[in-house]
Amino acid sequence: MPFLELTLTVRSEHQPRVEEALDDIGALSVTLQDADAETPDEQAIFEPGVGELPLWPTIVMNALFDEHTDRRGLTEALSELLPWLEPDQVQYRDVADQDWERAWMDTFKPMQFGRRLWIYPWNIEPPANDQAVVVRLDPGLAFGSGTHPTTALCLEWLDAQALQGRTLVDYGCGSGILAIAALKLGAASAVGVDNDPQALTASADNAERNQVAERLALFLPEDHDASPADVFIANILAGPLAELAPTFAAAAKHGAPFAISGILKGQQDELLERYAEWFEELRVDTREDWVRISGRRRAV
Repeated sequence: MPFLELTLTVRSEHQPRVEEALDDIGALSVTLQDADAETPDEQAIFEPGVGELPLWPTIVMNALFDEHTDRRGLTEALSELLPWLEPDQVQYRDVADQDWERAWMDTFKPMQFGRRLWIYPWNIEPPANDQAVVVRLDPGLAFGSGTHPTTALCLEWLDAQALQGRTLVDYGCGSGILAIAALKLGAASAVGVDNDPQALTASADNAERNQVAERLALFLPEDHDASPADVFIANILAGPLAELAPTFAAAAKHGAPFAISGILKGQQDELLERYAEWFEELRVDTREDWVRISGRRRAV
């Protein structure tokens, strides 16, 4: 059915009270977005710590109501519950009924990364091509689809590696896209680690879809205590990357190639200094405002 959408732009410290007010006046759903999305001030939040709810400094809150809801009544109710709210912070629009998953699928097209690797939505059959390596994803569970620059940087790096018969650790696996891509590119086995159980569910589902489930082991961080791998990759955020550097060093064999991303331009120097203790041949590659650091685990 169609809906009425109410959009508010607020500071992060006001978010709990605003969300409570929207619930009180009958919102069917409330979603949060970065008010600075697609600008130089955009901040990535895609791998929070356990129990954390990080938010952007300024948030766009979209609340859906029944299409027949009175706009004037909503505005008056909000002015009583949130007297500090200014009129220019509130906007309304009519939202047509649609199949939201189908709408997402219509924007998710096959994408190529490097020489061989392709990411396809599960409902599109790839053409016959003996040279192509295809990973197919379910958008309903995808925590990473290749559309973000950091994921693209990692996929391109994987495509360039000699993975045949090797083991890999993907830390912060999300949808499992990187581990699954490595397996499709020839890795013998992979381990995916994520602090979100839903991400592990998504990874397992996508691994089944790509017929590599028997070669992918999935763990929460506290449960992961595997042997060092031949290849290591992590696509999270700069803060956790710095904190977990010793953990990552222990998870990679001496001489193992590694790549880390989720790093904004300007954050790489600190990470380069941090990782130089355990890794060598460090290099930086960029896409848009994002950075990938790669290199090799130091040999003893």
